[in-house]
Formats: sequence, C-alpha cells, structure tokens
Amino acid sequence: MRAVVLTEHGGMDKLAYRTDYPDPKAGEGQVVIKVGACSLNYHDVFTRNGMPGIKVPIPVIIGLDVAGEISEIGPGVAGWSVGDRVLINPLDLKRGLTGEMFDGGLAEYFLASQEQLIAMPDGVSFAQAAALPVAYGTAHRMMFTNGGVKAGDKVLVLGASGGVGTCCVILAKMAGCEVVVGASSESKIERLKDLGADWGINYVEKAFEKEIFAKYGKPGRRGYEGGVDVVVNFTGGDTWVPSLKALKRGGKLLTCGATAGYDPKTDIRFIWTFELKLLGSNSWTVDDLEALMAMIADGRMAPPIDRIYSLQDAQEALRVIEDREVFGKVIVQP
Repeated sequence: MRAVVLTEHGGMDKLAYRTDYPDPKAGEGQVVIKVGACSLNYHDVFTRNGMPGIKVPIPVIIGLDVAGEISEIGPGVAGWSVGDRVLINPLDLKRGLTGEMFDGGLAEYFLASQEQLIAMPDGVSFAQAAALPVAYGTAHRMMFTNGGVKAGDKVLVLGASGGVGTCCVILAKMAGCEVVVGASSESKIERLKDLGADWGINYVEKAFEKEIFAKYGKPGRRGYEGGVDVVVNFTGGDTWVPSLKALKRGGKLLTCGATAGYDPKTDIRFIWTFELKLLGSNSWTVDDLEALMAMIADGRMAPPIDRIYSLQDAQEALRVIEDREVFGKVIVQP
C-alpha cells in the first residue's frame, strides 16, 4: 500500500512516501480500516523530531487521528461489519498511541484494535471526524470536564488559530462565554471572530496581558474584579507568566500542552497572591469524542478545516503545522 513512513528522527526529509509498504492483516480482535481521512497535529512534529524518554519503534507510519470504513474483520471481533464508518480512538491501551508506538493513519489502510472503534453518526464526514480526537477531544475535556468553563466567564484563548485553539473558541462561545483570542496576525483574528470570538489581540505586536488590563481592569489581590476568569494556554514558553498576570483573583489557567516550550520561567507569587488555579488536561475520553460528533451531526459545530492534502503531499501538510501557517485543522486524504 501507499504510506508515509518515518525512517529516523530528524527533519522533514526523514518522512518517506512509499508505494510498497506491507498491507496490514487483521489478527485476533483487530480490524483493517480503509482510511478516509487522517488529520495531523503538532504531536506528529514531536514524533518526527524525537521526544526524550519515548522510544518510537522506527520505521513507523505517523498520523494519530484516523477515520474510515472497515474493510476486513479479524477473528474475535463482535458487533462490527465490513463497511461500517468509524472514528479511531488514537489511544490503544495495549499498544500505546497511534502513529507513535504503532503504524498510524498516513496510509491507505490502518490496523485497529476493536476497542479503538467509535461509530460515526450520519452527517459527519471522514474529514470532520478525523479532525476531532487529539485536538478537539482534548479541548472538550480541558474546557468542561476539568476546567468547568461556564456561561458568563471571560475566556482568553492563546494560540487560538490552531486545531485545539479554534475548538476552544467554538466551545466557549457555545457555553455562553465572552471570548478573547490571541493570534499572530490580524487576518487570523478576523477569522476567529467569524467563529464567534468577541475580540482579539495580536500578541506579536502587543502585550496581551496589558490589553486585558485595559479592557477589564487590572486584577486586585483582595477583590475579584479585573482580569479574565479563564486563560487557555497550551503554548507555554514566554506566554506563561503573562497568562498568570491576566487572570482575575480566583481565575483558572487551563493547559494541555507546551508547543512553545515546556519549562518556562514562572512566578509563584501570582499563584498564591491571586489564588489562581492551574489545571492540566491529558488526552480525551470516548464520551468527549461522541459528544463532539453529535454536535457536528446536529449542526451545532463544524470544525474549521484549513487545507486538505494528498498522501504524496503529507510532508508539506506537516510543514505548515510546524511553521504555524494554518487556521484550524490540516487533513490528509489517501
């Protein structure tokens, strides 16, 4: 089959497009999926580069988020039929993470454990479903299961133009929040307003915490006015301390990643002085993914898809993610 294979850790040249990769065969409790769509995430950049403490079994096909239809069923599989449309839960409790510890979705076919299968409702396309797990599933868990975001909250979303960020904007607006977005250009801010953002800050040109102070007032150590209720920050790096400063007393900083640096300088004084809550979220549940697909099926949400690439152009698909040239999700369709 055709596939995009990571041959060794390093730059983009370590991804090889092949036409002779072995076809998967369904074993006990497994099914083969004809891939309809695979979405890429910044995690795929980390996998390509190599991550400390994680030994990736190379060669491996990358791509965590996969949707398609069942083409072959192995022994011991019950409740599924050839032709069923399915979304794949990227986390396999036995094998690890899809596209990292075993072959992922940048291929014509994908070998799934039956425990990974989630039925797709009518009205949800393969591209829409594939957009969900890593970015949208994580955002849903971060915002609601762990974050407790509620109507009336003032929510600042940083890095808002990517997959996780656009989902946070959509979900916060659906929940009845006032949504402020941080992005690297005015054009991205305008597109985020189309998704429901109330206003935006170009954090390349302006210090976003000062813009928050100007709009809502500076937080006070004894009063509960000034600042925002929630900051969503999954970039880390230089934005970490300004995020603490932008929160009102009792505010919450939600995080699910650190794409710009995992060991930023911090200032513990802001945490105890303003009684801040730092809440982390890791991955998603099947309930999160089913809830999101239901939102798409009934028309409440449409994941913004920036670009769709062919399998041959998967290198370019990952490059635009690494260089932060995207708005929403990037999809590869074999």
